[in-house]
Amino acid sequence: YALAGSMNINLTKDPVGYDAKNKPVFLKDIWPSAKEISAAMRKGIRTASFKSRYGDVFNGDANWRKVKAPKGQTYNWPMASTYVKNPPFFEGMTVKPQPVSDVKQARILALFGDSITTDHISPAGNIKAAAPAGIYLSEHQVRPQDFNSYGARRGNFELMERGTFANIRIKNEMMGGKEGGNTLYFADDAASGETMSIFEAAERYKQKNVDTVIVAGKEYGTGSSRDWAAKGPKLLGIRAVITESFERIHRSNLIGMGVAPFVFADGKTRRDYALTGRETIDIPGLSGEIKPLMKVTATIHYADGHSAALPLVLLILTADEVAYYKNGGILQYVLRNLVAA
Repeated sequence: YALAGSMNINLTKDPVGYDAKNKPVFLKDIWPSAKEISAAMRKGIRTASFKSRYGDVFNGDANWRKVKAPKGQTYNWPMASTYVKNPPFFEGMTVKPQPVSDVKQARILALFGDSITTDHISPAGNIKAAAPAGIYLSEHQVRPQDFNSYGARRGNFELMERGTFANIRIKNEMMGGKEGGNTLYFADDAASGETMSIFEAAERYKQKNVDTVIVAGKEYGTGSSRDWAAKGPKLLGIRAVITESFERIHRSNLIGMGVAPFVFADGKTRRDYALTGRETIDIPGLSGEIKPLMKVTATIHYADGHSAALPLVLLILTADEVAYYKNGGILQYVLRNLVAA
């Protein structure tokens, strides 16, 4: 098609072009035979060429050799870097996984509608100065013109967790339809919530050892398979995501980070339970034997004091996914297997 200069032709019968005598030239006329290709390879490829090109590949050129690098088997994390930080995924990890606990008195960190994408959950675009990630960079003496993007700074977990649910177009139904990554934080049994960023609310809940969950509608996690859309919720302390349906890969990624994916049973939705985000939720069954597609009956505690049953299905589909989840994620699962081997 490139030779013809157009894709609006049928290469099996239309000419690729015309020769000096204006005769049609077809693809079959110029396509080399296997014999011609072999002859060209024998003529053009020499062992000596590879040896001269790649013989000292690990030494690099003069510019590469000027780069100062510390010695050792592990990476020496630069403490001052705002691009690369040692993530805490293995902090406190034991050789054997700790038992999974049930979700108790969990606060709803955010209440979303349908088609929440991975870009809503973990944006890759520009960092706004007023966003938690922008404030973080300013506190680290980075000028706004040097903020770069979330995608460029994905090696910094402190920034990326601040960017989780920070998309300027995301709509948390707890905020009355307003766009932006904000939520209502409920201190203890407070009847009215305090408006703040989802990141700040998650940090406060973590400090008080309060479980949190996300509630959403259909097709949660659509879009690109973005790892930080699962890593971010894990770092925010989110224990479970309850939706009507998941995008296939994002569901798997959540399990890979130790976050439980649940769907409403019997075709119900958040609206059937009149959820406003002011409720707390108990999810039993995680501390016992976990089975694929396990049904559990959660309990919703409403702000007025009454409670209601919330039938859910744990959308873990295989025994391997059960193992990933019980290990706290696939990273811990793989590392424990390496240690055992």
